[in-house]
Amino acid sequence: MKRVGVHDIARLAKVSIGTVDRALHGREGINKETRKRVLQVARQLRYTPNPAARMLAVGRSPLRIGACIPREIHYFYDQVRDGIMAEARRFESLGVSVIYDPVPRLGAGEAERVRRLLATDIRALIVSPGDPASVASLIDEAEKRDIRVVCVASDAPTSARSTVVCVDPELNGRCAAELMAKFLAKHSRVVVLTGMLQTEDHRRKTRGFVDAFPNFCPGGEVVRVIETHDDEEEAFQKSLELCRSTKELDGLYVNTANCMPVCAAIEAAGLAGRVRLIATDLFPPMIPYIENGTITASIYQRPFVQGQTAVRLVVDHIIYNRPFPPFQYLSPGIVLKSNLRLFRETQPAEAQDDPSSYDQVLAETPLGAGDS
Repeated sequence: MKRVGVHDIARLAKVSIGTVDRALHGREGINKETRKRVLQVARQLRYTPNPAARMLAVGRSPLRIGACIPREIHYFYDQVRDGIMAEARRFESLGVSVIYDPVPRLGAGEAERVRRLLATDIRALIVSPGDPASVASLIDEAEKRDIRVVCVASDAPTSARSTVVCVDPELNGRCAAELMAKFLAKHSRVVVLTGMLQTEDHRRKTRGFVDAFPNFCPGGEVVRVIETHDDEEEAFQKSLELCRSTKELDGLYVNTANCMPVCAAIEAAGLAGRVRLIATDLFPPMIPYIENGTITASIYQRPFVQGQTAVRLVVDHIIYNRPFPPFQYLSPGIVLKSNLRLFRETQPAEAQDDPSSYDQVLAETPLGAGDS
């Protein structure tokens, strides 16, 4: 079948090719009624722009994207990275590539890495701000230089970043609170273990949970919020001390992927299966703890799709001139023992690259200003 082009749209809409170009790309110099007519014809013809031609039109090839995300913690950012790389490979023929310059862990050395990436010829930057205050001015500088910044998995809301891709943190916390309440009796006492409250994602998840839990659990109380700084040893020691010293502890909510040391502490204190643990995300070492009941459930943040979406938004903006949404919130999932094997992270490596896999299918859904 012959590909529909701008000449076909111009002929049927009875306008010039230049007018079609202005209508399709939101440029000035065209009245409202003409633009509406051109777009209607384009929809009727099911017109889709040729990406290679569009890349030549923008005249800025290759398209290099900097990625500054953490190496830790426990597979979450591995999945974000894999999503970034997988989506970039889809657009290799257009000159899209990724310069990967990770930090060792969230909030560690971000400003230095971002500054280093901005010294290269990147056209966009994907970053996970662990310490937003340290990178906000660099993000502002990047945007002034026409380098588009997409925050992923956390945010720098006071900066001029173009958009953020994540699961809505407060919704994440509220979902965990409601889920926890369904497993507990009235007047239950729970504790939140988080990473760093300076990190926007961690702070807002915590707030969502703390605000919502008493509403879902009559007489329920969040007795403590503990920062573990996403450090395994710190998380283990603080969790073990908590389990041994806190009377009538009914539930724990770990709102980062640092749940493995918490599981170990619960087992060491002899509380496995007695204290309800709501974790975050999913990776292979968690599977036995879900199967034996140490982890009651987990709030899944779709890290692979977060990485994919960040790249796709950049490509859509630079190649297709589509505006960034102010945020791109993904809907969280809930991992239980019964649906454990549906998730990407439980599949063999070769199956994870299958386009029909759970997350890949979700990744192909149209993007909006948030789907939560």
